[in-house]
Amino acid sequence: MTGAKLAMRIGILGGTFDPIHFGHIRPVLEIKSQLNLDSVWLMPNHIPPHKKSTVVSTEQRLAMVDLVCQQYSEFELCDIEARRSGPSYLLTTLKELHKLYPTHEFFFLIGTDSLVSLPTWHQWQSLFNLCHFVVSTRNGWQLTSDMPIFKEYEQRLTRMDQHKSQKSGLIFQVNITPQAYSSTHIRQQLALGLSPTEAVPSQVLKFIAEKNLYQTPA
Repeated sequence: MTGAKLAMRIGILGGTFDPIHFGHIRPVLEIKSQLNLDSVWLMPNHIPPHKKSTVVSTEQRLAMVDLVCQQYSEFELCDIEARRSGPSYLLTTLKELHKLYPTHEFFFLIGTDSLVSLPTWHQWQSLFNLCHFVVSTRNGWQLTSDMPIFKEYEQRLTRMDQHKSQKSGLIFQVNITPQAYSSTHIRQQLALGLSPTEAVPSQVLKFIAEKNLYQTPA
């Protein structure tokens, strides 16, 4: 990842990436441009707290994300959570990243669905001391005034042109082009012997074929 000496604006997208696909890639490219980020770190989880398991191994998911980072100069692989033996709590991760990169400004990328569930995350209010949140719209999800996160959202919501020197604690709302791809559907296609070339980068599909991944139904 980028060296610690230069102060940079870093987006972080966490996920299982099981597998990584254009539904991850294209929105993040749009967000990087909208927020003028220096780089976006793709951060595969090891044991996601909110999911039971992944279909393929952590090493295989890391390899697929690394292939995407090799193709797109806008991305870098962040393996800090994948190398952790226990559950991947964002608070622990951000504290570690701040020690490694004390001058960086971190923007954590989530969808409206994750924003709504944020109060269930481990020590969620402390997260605002360590990063900004960038929220993209999700079909079927809407923030309403009766939700626990609503007041926090209202207080912290900031336009990008109003963002000055504050290094954490803000929320930015972005609009992205909807993508029709999901990892679950892609795994189902692969299990049927199909090759979803419109949804998955070619080098990732090649890796999946070489390793015989996702051969059984999700």
